[in-house]
Amino acid sequence: MEYFSCPGVGKPSIDRFETACIDCGVCLVACPYQAVERIVDTVPRKQVRIRVDGEDFVVPERVTVKRALELLGLEFGKFPGGTEIFAPCETGGCFACAMVVDGEVRPACATAVRDGMVISLDLPKDYVPLRRVSGFQPHPIGGVGTPWWVKKSGRRWVEVACFAHGCNLRCPQCQNYTVTYDNVAPALTPLEAAASLTAQRRKYGVNRMAISGGEPTLNRAWLIRFFEELRRLNPDVGARLHLDTNATVLTPEFVDGLVEAGMTDIGPDLKGLRIETFMRITGIGDERLAERYLKNAWSVTEYIVDRYYPEPLFVGVGIPYNKYFISLEEVREVGERIASINPEVQVCLLDYFPTFRRVGMERPSVIEMRKAREMLVETGLKTVLAQTTTGHIGP
Repeated sequence: MEYFSCPGVGKPSIDRFETACIDCGVCLVACPYQAVERIVDTVPRKQVRIRVDGEDFVVPERVTVKRALELLGLEFGKFPGGTEIFAPCETGGCFACAMVVDGEVRPACATAVRDGMVISLDLPKDYVPLRRVSGFQPHPIGGVGTPWWVKKSGRRWVEVACFAHGCNLRCPQCQNYTVTYDNVAPALTPLEAAASLTAQRRKYGVNRMAISGGEPTLNRAWLIRFFEELRRLNPDVGARLHLDTNATVLTPEFVDGLVEAGMTDIGPDLKGLRIETFMRITGIGDERLAERYLKNAWSVTEYIVDRYYPEPLFVGVGIPYNKYFISLEEVREVGERIASINPEVQVCLLDYFPTFRRVGMERPSVIEMRKAREMLVETGLKTVLAQTTTGHIGP
């Protein structure tokens, strides 16, 4: 199944050519079989001329626009808000690093440099944000931020959802990897995505509309505009606008903007309490970056609960569980930390199944999930669900 395109070859392809590879790394991180490895490039590179914001430069051929700009002294980073250009996914999904390339808005991380290329770092004033989004469909149980009584309503469909492409994490057991690493689907405007999701709502007769991923929060301008358009298209009081997120780059100011835009439900997914556990779950090898992501996820979750729960936001916190990457002892510690923030907040224990690069791990049994849930209840949490192969246990 081809779900990602080689920016060097220019199309989805299993062929790899030394003279076409631009070392973007898309195939390296996206291949579930880890059949791709980075090797030393022995093919000489010619120099090509590019123009950046009106100035001419010479850079090597067969590199990404991002790499060419790095060679010219520009810095790219994995956390928003600094002086660096934010480039979190590096697979061409989120468009956070988008710039104007030969008159078209394209992601710098997955666009090949060419001779004579003209690049503008600043987007046009009338630019409408883009990102890849797909999978507009109904869902029978919802996500992390779906209230338990909705999950257990007995309805065939409880909400409709779409999925944002691109993620800043590299989870070896990514539960949705064909979306996360898909750079083939067309990039959509917020209105296009909101209109498609609204059409699904009307088709299936539900009130809840959700976006998950991948990681939706990587492109702030797009996501806020998406919720604004979704609220405009669904002005009725019954409409619920739901975001599921890993919360690693979400900030208080970003949350404020999302609430103002119309978001009503949020599900932050907290991937452990210890740095080593977070790194094991997420595949992030840089300890300093992992620590920053983990601290941010906990900090912004506390902000959300303290500032907005239970009104105007419903908050449901997710805890991924599999004995392969987190111990029951740490699950208890996670529960204690959440209970210290607010014991009333809903917590959903997620039974991570084998997939992507961890097909060898076993899905937790119902008995395992019941035991883990009981440990969370013992911490004082009032509303704990456990997702299992036979349905949800609790609250």
